[in-house]
Amino acid sequence: MILVLRALGVGDLVTAVPALRGLRAGLPGRELVLAAPDWLAPLAELTGAVDRVLPTTGPDRIAWTGPPPEVAVNLHGRGPQSHRALAAVRPGRLLAHRNPDAGHPDGPAWDDDEHEVCRWCRLLHAYGLPADPGVLALRRPAAGGVPAGLTLLHPGSKIPAKRWPARRFAGLARELTARGHRVAVTGSAGERALAERVARDGGLPPEAVLAGPTGLAELAALVAGARLVVSGDTGEPHLATGYGTASVVLFGPVPAAHWGPPADRPRHRALGAIEPTHVNPESTGSRGVGSHPTVNANGFDEEVAAVADVERVSGAVAA
Repeated sequence: MILVLRALGVGDLVTAVPALRGLRAGLPGRELVLAAPDWLAPLAELTGAVDRVLPTTGPDRIAWTGPPPEVAVNLHGRGPQSHRALAAVRPGRLLAHRNPDAGHPDGPAWDDDEHEVCRWCRLLHAYGLPADPGVLALRRPAAGGVPAGLTLLHPGSKIPAKRWPARRFAGLARELTARGHRVAVTGSAGERALAERVARDGGLPPEAVLAGPTGLAELAALVAGARLVVSGDTGEPHLATGYGTASVVLFGPVPAAHWGPPADRPRHRALGAIEPTHVNPESTGSRGVGSHPTVNANGFDEEVAAVADVERVSGAVAA
């Protein structure tokens, strides 16, 4: 049995898909258990690599009660906490980045300026397990009555510094509607007020607000069948990459070089910070609230041009 720790969010899980697929191929015939939040179980199934989810909200909360796993894999972080948590389940082998402070002197060194997808593939390569960073495709979920052909705007983020201003999303909603897009606004339950403001100011009807009641499986189906996704640096554009749905992603302060879509896929466009800026992603604007200046630097006209460009490349048409 293989125990993999990745107790994070949607984008984190999707960026780990190539590594999960590498583990599945390199260690066949074993059950692969993913220690992750239980609400991610629908997405874990769509990776095509996970057998079951062990509900886990953080590296200090691995409720492992079975026999020691043959292999434990740290796809969560550099340690030491996550290393120690996995070592505590007494695996036959621990695959993790080098961290002598955690009692783990082998494995590759951590690289701060590495793309998240490549980071975990390189970890497996160091242990003789090939993993292809280009294998990002997700299984398509059952549509389940979810509308297809929508253009999805996602203005929220759990980190306010990553949010492009709501008024610009509203302007984009008006512009795209005028160009024939059927626009909807997505988000979490906590982002519903933001989504309603974007829809109202963007001239969209109330039913265009999908934030809140949409579960993860439904969101995956929406993205899989969407015409276009426009979002800040959060989980939804990673789903778009996994489904080959055209997307435009607004970055800052965390650079696209760390979390952006693959540069060789013209259906996906990253705007904003490209090179590492070493800005604390928890930081906000100059007054401590709202969007970070690196996000605000993404202009409205540039965003509209990027949408037109990915649509031209992908050949997308209005549904």
